[in-house]
Amino acid sequence: MRLVKQALAVARKDLSVELRTKESLNSAGAFAIVILLLFSFAFDPDAEMAQELSGGLLWLVFAFAGALVFNRGFARELPNECLDALLASSVSSAGLVLGKAIASVGILLIIELLSLFVFGIFYNKQWWAHPAELAAVFVLASWGICIVGAVFGALTVNLRLRELMLPVIIYPLLLPLLMAAIELTNRLLANQKIGDSDWLWARVLIVFDVVFTALSMLLAEPILVN
Repeated sequence: MRLVKQALAVARKDLSVELRTKESLNSAGAFAIVILLLFSFAFDPDAEMAQELSGGLLWLVFAFAGALVFNRGFARELPNECLDALLASSVSSAGLVLGKAIASVGILLIIELLSLFVFGIFYNKQWWAHPAELAAVFVLASWGICIVGAVFGALTVNLRLRELMLPVIIYPLLLPLLMAAIELTNRLLANQKIGDSDWLWARVLIVFDVVFTALSMLLAEPILVN
């Protein structure tokens, strides 16, 4: 319970800073919308190929936009030794990492919602046909992206080339998550219900989230303190 309170306090602090500065929202949101617009001119939105590429295109955009979001998670704490102050406070290392991940998820979900409106207009897709299932896929996949990003963001925060190194490290780890999210999103965007065969991909999302959340809590202190 104490860990949850600490994580929510860190997330509240990060979200208030982000809503005031809007640095991640502006950069990642602009990136996502521009990429979707460019692809809408490159492909015929009514073509069968566009239907097959819809899920892959969305999660390609979200994965790269996510990197712009969680790259700033720990980097914004470097000036004035704010990270050292947080580590010296009563907030645990696990609470700090989880809080950063929660804040990143909140920002990324806002970007994903904005992107879906653009996607629906330019690709002629009724993404709202299965809102509950699509929301569940987005939340599970976004949490997986952000918890991995938070852990490795903490690991690379003091590297000079962290903006380059972080995506190179995490994207191979995210392949199972992204494959599951793409398959489920393609199914829902095709206005099809999740069938029995698709529950394998849903389980991949859940297991990925559970495993990496547990690992983040175990590795947070060695990464941040040592």
